[in-house]
Amino acid sequence: MAARHNQRAHAILSASASFRWLNCTPSAKLNAEIPDVTTEYAREGTCAHELAEFKVNQLLGIRTDNPTENLDYYDQEMEDCTDSYAQYIAEQMSQYSSPVVMVEQRLDFSRYVPSGFGTGDCVIVADDVLTVIDFKYGKGVAVSADHNSQMMLYALGALQLFDALYDIAEIRMVIFQPRIQSVSECVMPISELLHWAETELKTKAELASKGEGDFCAGEHCRFCKVKATCRKRAEYNLQLAQYDFAPPEMLVDTEIEAVLEKADQLVSWASDIKEYALQRAISGKQWNGYKVVEGRSNRKYTDEA
Repeated sequence: MAARHNQRAHAILSASASFRWLNCTPSAKLNAEIPDVTTEYAREGTCAHELAEFKVNQLLGIRTDNPTENLDYYDQEMEDCTDSYAQYIAEQMSQYSSPVVMVEQRLDFSRYVPSGFGTGDCVIVADDVLTVIDFKYGKGVAVSADHNSQMMLYALGALQLFDALYDIAEIRMVIFQPRIQSVSECVMPISELLHWAETELKTKAELASKGEGDFCAGEHCRFCKVKATCRKRAEYNLQLAQYDFAPPEMLVDTEIEAVLEKADQLVSWASDIKEYALQRAISGKQWNGYKVVEGRSNRKYTDEA
């Protein structure tokens, strides 16, 4: 049995950005006020999702047009990755006698998050198990499904659809990343999911929707649109930089280890500041003591043939 609802849209308190706004509630409204910039990686991911959706629909016997000719990005790797995704879905379905499967399903979790909704790549309901699967085409860092807030929000939305029809006892969340051969899975009882939703999610989402709460810097700053100019992030990184070194002229091993622990975050913050300043300068902003000059790129062949 299959159900389908395809609507790609984004909420202010989106599931995909939940790691950020749950950790830094006032960042939600700030980011919502800044237009999105679509990258080539994002467009490539959208194309892969369209092809993956087509293949899973084929698997379910739903007739849809093959999108391949209209995709901006398409290659053999995308073909192979979406094949493996469809095969994985088939394997999951085969575990049950009559599963309900939904593809690109709009999931509403507004009971806990004001105006909150998202799109689940694949949702499978069978017996007392609710499975939510997210297809990620990125090939950077492997994303863990373990208590992943995006997946937990999707699960809450799926639960809204099926809780009255099925006696669901267990939530199964899967992140499928074929380009790095990663399949991460997290299983939790429904009671744990609902406890998180009532005791943590609801309160933070309410603050985020109003732009209230305290700014907080950390790993979640990575995809924040205001990360370059955020004062809290600046204070956080400057505090990291103010390491209290011991008197000897040469650094000891423990001090080097302390620097290494903080170096990546400091470099990332400095790079974000430089990029922000450059883009403003290109747009006409004058920075005291600095000017934009044309860069020179030295290139050479690594293989003369």
